[in-house]
Amino acid sequence: MFVNRGMIDAARSEGEMAGVMAHEISHVALRHGTAQATKSQGAGPQLGAIGGAILGAIIGGSVGDIVAQGSQLGVGAYLLKYSREYETQADVLGAQILARAGYDPINLARMFETIEKQGGNRGPEWLSSHPNPGNRQERIAQEARQLQISPGRRNQSAEFAGAQEELRRMPPAPTMSEIASSNPRPNTGSGSRYPDDARVGGVVDPPSSRYRTVESEFFRISVPDNWMQFPGDTSVTFAPEGAFGNKDGESVFTHGAIVGIVDVSVSDLQRASDQYISGILQGNPYLTAEGRYQQTRLGGRNALALRLSGTSRITNQREIVDVYTTMVSNRQFFYVVQVAPANARRQYNKAFNGMLQSLRFLN
Repeated sequence: MFVNRGMIDAARSEGEMAGVMAHEISHVALRHGTAQATKSQGAGPQLGAIGGAILGAIIGGSVGDIVAQGSQLGVGAYLLKYSREYETQADVLGAQILARAGYDPINLARMFETIEKQGGNRGPEWLSSHPNPGNRQERIAQEARQLQISPGRRNQSAEFAGAQEELRRMPPAPTMSEIASSNPRPNTGSGSRYPDDARVGGVVDPPSSRYRTVESEFFRISVPDNWMQFPGDTSVTFAPEGAFGNKDGESVFTHGAIVGIVDVSVSDLQRASDQYISGILQGNPYLTAEGRYQQTRLGGRNALALRLSGTSRITNQREIVDVYTTMVSNRQFFYVVQVAPANARRQYNKAFNGMLQSLRFLN
């Protein structure tokens, strides 16, 4: 749990600050994040890091940027929007935690009032993941009347007041937009792994017959030497000029491949693959699966293959997406996603097969 400067500055008392912390601790203790993620995924209880990775995926119109977010903050924006029922539960348990810690539990209600006032009618953006369950202050007050505050009652401490004073003497903290404008990512647009001027469309050259070898910490693979390379947090995209770009705020590509590895919570290949494929289909409703998994080999390991297809909204042509998956350890899931329009697929078969045959795992 992180406590930011703005929250410390906004609190009118140490108890209000403690109230927000107690509320967040309650979400963790009650496992609301796991439960909400499982609901959103529509999967069983074994949802783990891969659930966040896949459900947060943005493949764009043509299997663009698979963002394997794992347990990073990006997952929260989609998965961790708590239900009103969970908010009520966290309010009640939060009030109980406050009382046991020696704070007046009504401070939790007061802090939510402060936050909502500062954010205007809609409230601050981050609070959208904590919807007001209705009658929040009244429900917390009702719970507070039934609680006995710990004998070691806490009041406003000199340390908390000193921290607030120290922060107020500092220059104003930059906003997120100011940080972004002063620290542009070199050669890429905000949120994109492709150059700002990259555009999808036009003539796309067929794969070169010459190959270059790409090596990472986990694997080595050969790709056509006219394919550019765009690394992400847990994956790398290979695509030729004209086949990748930024469209409507998304990173998309129409020809090429993505290779990646993510940590998962399950060791069964088919279950992990089911979750992965489910994420792709949810993020790209134009795609459908053709048939069932086929048994194959990938880098000397048992693997599964599945073909997806559909009409791309980028090219307006039928697109073929082949997905290969394997486990490289008990908790690491490896995937290769190969993409090409159906009318160009024959040109790409040799390159795609060459990639798969050249793959070697280094650990």
